[in-house]
Amino acid sequence: MITKGNQIEFRHLNYFIAVAEELHFRKAAERLFISQPGLSRQIKQMEVELGVTLFDRNNRNVVLTKAGAYLYKELNVSLKELEIILNNTKRLNDGIDGNLNFGYVGSAMQNIIPELLIEIRANYPNIHFSLKEMDNQKQVENLQVQEIDLGFVRLERVPNDLEIIPILEDTFSLVLPNNHWLNESNFKNISQLRNEPFIMFDASYSPNYYQKIMQIFDYYNFSPIISHKTVHSTSIYKLVEHNFGISIVPTALQTGYTKNVKFIELKNIPQRTILSAIWSKKNRNPILPKILENITKHHNILK
Repeated sequence: MITKGNQIEFRHLNYFIAVAEELHFRKAAERLFISQPGLSRQIKQMEVELGVTLFDRNNRNVVLTKAGAYLYKELNVSLKELEIILNNTKRLNDGIDGNLNFGYVGSAMQNIIPELLIEIRANYPNIHFSLKEMDNQKQVENLQVQEIDLGFVRLERVPNDLEIIPILEDTFSLVLPNNHWLNESNFKNISQLRNEPFIMFDASYSPNYYQKIMQIFDYYNFSPIISHKTVHSTSIYKLVEHNFGISIVPTALQTGYTKNVKFIELKNIPQRTILSAIWSKKNRNPILPKILENITKHHNILK
């Protein structure tokens, strides 16, 4: 029998998930290393126990019902949370305070991330952490399924199930090849560059950031000539260095890069870019509140 005291056993939820993902009983059975008839019997008994039909079956297709699709969606979230809880329990038993997974946009690595990791190591030496660079939208998606615990983004709004705090305001800077005619002494505003090609961060990488850059051009009443798009600042610098165009980046991104390019900070424009920390309201990682407290104490939190 599948039940004990009228309760469905944990392993049968895994059976259901396998069939829901494969939509094929034989493939699901092979994945689970059990027989196909045995799997079919267990799923049928699970449906009887719940009093619902989870799959519509015929000779050719297996399809989730509306009830089955709902159960699959909710189990994915719940079992992920359970896996996190069990992993945290094991780490605590092994003398490890916790594990924290970060997502970040590239510019956060210039100052925020290194500073934060140094502070974490000093205050919580038994925490393990992992880092993954990803665009804003990917961070939002990963936070919602708790693949990462904390993200650093350039967004002004996030979905209702996430929290966001702005932590650092930054200006923008022009990026020019060293041999460019424009410099600090003769620079007035970017309308001087209306006839030059610009290298931009791809809008797909961060639509919000792309719109912020375009607002700078709107401020001076011209549309830029866009010659190239990329998602990496190092690619931008390489293209600028070889005279494929010029660019605009957050000022923080010039840190550590001076080879054959020069920067002019755009101090006299209203546009600013804000780096924010975001996390899921549902995240119960026990170390996350401590890290958030650390961020609010030691970084330039904006009001």
